[in-house]
Amino acid sequence: MPSILMDVDTGIDDALALVYLLSRPEVRIEAITCTAGNVGARQVALNNLALLELCGRAGIEVAVGAKVPLEIPLVTTEETHGPQGIGYAELPPPQQGISPRHAVDVWVETARARPGKVTGLITGPLTNFALALRAEPDLPTLLKGLVIMGGCFNYQGNTTPTAEWNVSVDPHAAAEVFAAYSGLPEDSLPVVCALETTERIELRPEHLQRLAEAAGAEPELVLPEQPEGQRSGSGNPLVACLSDAIRFYMEFHRLYDQGYIAHMHDAFAAAAAIGRTPFGTRPATVHVETESPRLVGTTVADFRGIWKEPFNARIVTSNDPEQCFGELISSVGRLAAAVGHRPLSPDRS
Repeated sequence: MPSILMDVDTGIDDALALVYLLSRPEVRIEAITCTAGNVGARQVALNNLALLELCGRAGIEVAVGAKVPLEIPLVTTEETHGPQGIGYAELPPPQQGISPRHAVDVWVETARARPGKVTGLITGPLTNFALALRAEPDLPTLLKGLVIMGGCFNYQGNTTPTAEWNVSVDPHAAAEVFAAYSGLPEDSLPVVCALETTERIELRPEHLQRLAEAAGAEPELVLPEQPEGQRSGSGNPLVACLSDAIRFYMEFHRLYDQGYIAHMHDAFAAAAAIGRTPFGTRPATVHVETESPRLVGTTVADFRGIWKEPFNARIVTSNDPEQCFGELISSVGRLAAAVGHRPLSPDRS
């Protein structure tokens, strides 16, 4: 049974990643830790709690960690993910409260309690994990593995011409994380899902239609010719939530001339973390630029040992988008079907 400790900045693609993991009956989510990124850390936590309740999985611990990056001011991206971080989706305020534990304590205590059993999955800035490494330098060997969505290598960035969003929010944290893994055995190095492969996971209108069909719901049409901000008419609450969130994301991508699509970076990372989608990796030494004004947040990979420094990452070099979407749609569709048949509690009707 895969055990996952998530660290997120939810985020539309983080939301799909969480829902996907909730849809896998064999996956145990140890906890969800939250960092500021797409939106503020408290809003991230509220998003996660609301999604857990929508999916019938209240009770999983959700803890807040870093509210600002290690050394630079926080920048959030509501224009990409919406004012609450989940696009046009609107969820009731969660009934469950935020954990009193700090995210760093969750990471350290979970890894110590179950050494070699828990895989970390980080789909936001690396601030919480960097702070956890300061508290427990043995985290890389206490964890079973680590999967990171972040960076780009020999590929155009999505925040600056050379930098990917998660790394650019807190480049100092990313630098600390990669340094902590330097010289470890190759099978212990973090798996890095960078833009050159995650941007191949292009969710299109037909994928949402297939999701509705997999859920046994009426056809869900999210189309480029429809008015911006149109809301889902689906009677299935999970299909409606995801459609409203993803429509916002598609409109954002279209605004930047990328087409009426949505890059589901984090959903791929989630499927990779539990071994449900194929991918290839190549070891490298990763450097994160933290000083140059124009290049801050840039990730550079030395695959050939030119720097003569130990490897500190395994960078994903190939994946299978068609298989990944088949996995996501069938699995989330089954969860949505179950959610659609679950009666609402009286205070949610």
